[in-house]
Amino acid sequence: MAMVSTLFFAWGFLTCLNDILIPHLKSIFDLNYKEVMLVQFAFFTSYFIFSMPSGKIVERIGYKRSMVTGLLTMATGAVLFVPAASVPSFPLFLTALIVLAAGMTVLQTSANPYVAILGPPQTASSRLNLTQAFNSLGTTLAPRFGSWLILGAAAAAPLSLEMIRSLSADQLHAYRLQQAATVKMPYIGLSVALFVLALIVGKFKLPVIAYAESHGEVADSIWHHRRLVLGAVGIFVYVGAEVAIGSLMTNYLNQKEIGNLSYQDAANYLQYYWGGAMVGRFVGSGLLQKIRAQKLLAINAAVAALLVTVSVLTLGHVAMWSLILVGLFNSIMFPSIFTIAIEGLGPLTGKGSGLLVAAIVGGAVIPELQGVLADHIGLHRAFVLPIVCYGYIMFYALKGSSGRKLLNV
Repeated sequence: MAMVSTLFFAWGFLTCLNDILIPHLKSIFDLNYKEVMLVQFAFFTSYFIFSMPSGKIVERIGYKRSMVTGLLTMATGAVLFVPAASVPSFPLFLTALIVLAAGMTVLQTSANPYVAILGPPQTASSRLNLTQAFNSLGTTLAPRFGSWLILGAAAAAPLSLEMIRSLSADQLHAYRLQQAATVKMPYIGLSVALFVLALIVGKFKLPVIAYAESHGEVADSIWHHRRLVLGAVGIFVYVGAEVAIGSLMTNYLNQKEIGNLSYQDAANYLQYYWGGAMVGRFVGSGLLQKIRAQKLLAINAAVAALLVTVSVLTLGHVAMWSLILVGLFNSIMFPSIFTIAIEGLGPLTGKGSGLLVAAIVGGAVIPELQGVLADHIGLHRAFVLPIVCYGYIMFYALKGSSGRKLLNV
């Protein structure tokens, strides 16, 4: 559990750095919200593309080797940020993110079910919440790290949007080179850390759990399990809402009527959003020993929806802090939905996990949709989309997760 928790920390840290990249790349390449949200679209679409192949990898080489493979692929993706910044090129940044996310997909496909089946089924949600708390520790520390090393360095030579648009082609290229260079050292350091972590995991003796050894044909299909299929939709909307809020929060708090903060100062507040999720997961791990996962999930989804509604209907510090507090109630959603959805799948656990990891593509689709909304109706009102997402999670907790009734698919 301790070793696997370090992996959760690593992918949480790297995922949250996207929230720092978004305002940075938006400024460098003069992008609108729809364009810059391609960062999350490229990153999270990789989960959809690589999830099923990742499931096959886990079946073929087992959990431990899959974790090592995922870490090495992530390290390669981090290295690719160097040529992307050296050109500089927004499409190359997206390519680096795709490779990074491909490795993360392999890691998630192996690590999440590994934790879930590493002990008694009745405490699976509690265990996964505990390890996800270390994922949230990574997302809590990443904004401070990124704000200091990326946005802080970039702020040494700030130019307004009007000044950037007045530059000649050569001046613009030189400016973009200077600003993009701030990502090089952080991602080189992260790449080295991932390579070292891969070596440590490779040498570590993890308990062998034999889901991957079930090579025989299974007559049943994952698509027959109502709880799993509706749970995949739950993962889709949860990740989409969480990522959309985190991705646009820096720009949101930068707005005059909300926080009136600089990008660097606004980015520092992300640690409270993700830190709330960390605290909630540590607390939730204990609560889930006494409260049914479905009940706690429904309560958290209702409060999250209420908080986003308050933010949409207000201005200033009320709008600002109500949105930041959503992180606390996001906390137990992913691990609870995940463990509820795969409960009782038996030999289909691996394929079911692959489907749930594929549903993380919600982090690509929903932020992109919210970016389009922000361009048309304004960033403030665009947060109505996460409210709808939390409404579905309430439905899943109360109705969609009941029983294991087969779907006629």
